[in-house]
Amino acid sequence: QGPLVESGGGTVQAGGSLRLSCVSAEPRVTMGWFRRPPGPGKYHEGVAGINSDGTTIYTDSVRGRFTVSRDNAVRTLYLQMDNLRPEDAAMYYCAAAPRWYLRRPEDLNIANFDFWGRGTQVIVST
Repeated sequence: QGPLVESGGGTVQAGGSLRLSCVSAEPRVTMGWFRRPPGPGKYHEGVAGINSDGTTIYTDSVRGRFTVSRDNAVRTLYLQMDNLRPEDAAMYYCAAAPRWYLRRPEDLNIANFDFWGRGTQVIVST
């Protein structure tokens, strides 16, 4: 296992919900969720992030539908995804940024995150 291990992906109908989890081998400061949609020419997109003080950041397309949270006691990051849409289908990745404090959605940039999981697949059917 790597430093970050995701789980919880699967297939869900549009409008449904999924909860992703990410277990860290070590305590982490800033953590985030990214996703890469299927198909050529697609890139990682920052979805949500959470600082060590609990403040959260979301990209506009998921704000109000997704909730990021963390349980430091068990070193686990969560992403509750509600009202899923077909465009939410992607490989979802957990990442950690030891030296970054998230202040705005633009901070959800892969360049700011040093540790990554292998991803968990989310499929949204219509």
